[in-house]
Amino acid sequence: MPLFRKKQKESPEFYQFFKNILGYTPRRTELYRIAFTHRSQSENVHGHRINNERLEYLGDAVLGAIVAEYLYKKYPYEGEGFLTILRSKIVSRASLGQLARKIRLQELVEYQRNSSGVFKSLGGDAFEALVGAMYIEKGYRFTRHVIVDRILRTYLDVDSIAVSDWNYKSKLIDWGQKSHRKITFEVVSSRPTDHGARKEYECRVNIDGQPQQTGVEYSIKAAEQLAAEKTYKALEADGVIKSQS
Repeated sequence: MPLFRKKQKESPEFYQFFKNILGYTPRRTELYRIAFTHRSQSENVHGHRINNERLEYLGDAVLGAIVAEYLYKKYPYEGEGFLTILRSKIVSRASLGQLARKIRLQELVEYQRNSSGVFKSLGGDAFEALVGAMYIEKGYRFTRHVIVDRILRTYLDVDSIAVSDWNYKSKLIDWGQKSHRKITFEVVSSRPTDHGARKEYECRVNIDGQPQQTGVEYSIKAAEQLAAEKTYKALEADGVIKSQS
């Protein structure tokens, strides 16, 4: 992996984050600096655009395995469907974004602040990249220990997440059937990330052929779920769907 140009010293906040949140001091600081570099702030090194997307791709896979193993042990009598849905809740873009804000990870991310773009997934993407960097430096066992003990058990109430209402796609479809409204989903666009390791999908909800909200995620299913949630909540706010709260 091409590396950034040498940097003399990381900020005190950089080391405080690792000590206070993750419980260790990183040695390969340059690797973590890549993890905290959004694609809008990419550096060109020997003809390569260096940012956190490759580490994000790796961290996504590692995090998914860690969460799957954790849930498998935590809920020994639950079935595959329960475990799959709960894992999806925990590693969703929205959930990881909230987690990044809780641990103040976003304050370390370098991105183009004067850009017209809105980087809604900046924190969650950086968290996955952090996991990827940790895995490269420390290995799977160490990474699993940090994620489970310092993150999942400290910053997430997994039992509450397990019973939270999440499947907005099913809720929206059920409402459509009861209200005699036709609910459809379509892929509006798909685009590769800078390194082509993953694609982003933008999906949209249509009601009786009329476009509603959209969602952008790394899988069609997740993008549909996000679009459904945004549409359902918008209909609730407008009084079209009676709020359950």
